Amino acid sequence: MVASKSIVADLNQGDKLTEHNYDIWHRKIQFLLEEQDMLATVTQPIQEPKQGNTMQHRRDNEAYQIFKNKDRVALIFILSSMRNDLMLCFVRYQTAKEV
Repeated sequence: MVASKSIVADLNQGDKLTEHNYDIWHRKIQFLLEEQDMLATVTQPIQEPKQGNTMQHRRDNEAYQIFKNKDRVALIFILSSMRNDLMLCFVRYQTAKEV
């Protein structure tokens, strides 16, 4: 989590997304998410697994919880890298993929 706080601090100091810099912003966010092993949360989201008591259900649920945690951090990274007025347009979305 310390690394995540440092990354968010760096995002707050750098160039934020505006209506004029999407291409470079997109590349930077993509590189960041890839480096943090979170790009799949945007490109390959997974569905919540069905409930059950088998070992497979437990493994699926554990994988889903890991995915949800990564997605939450990815969402924070993305929103933190936007100008405040743009961020307010996207804050209602629940997942990094939706943003």
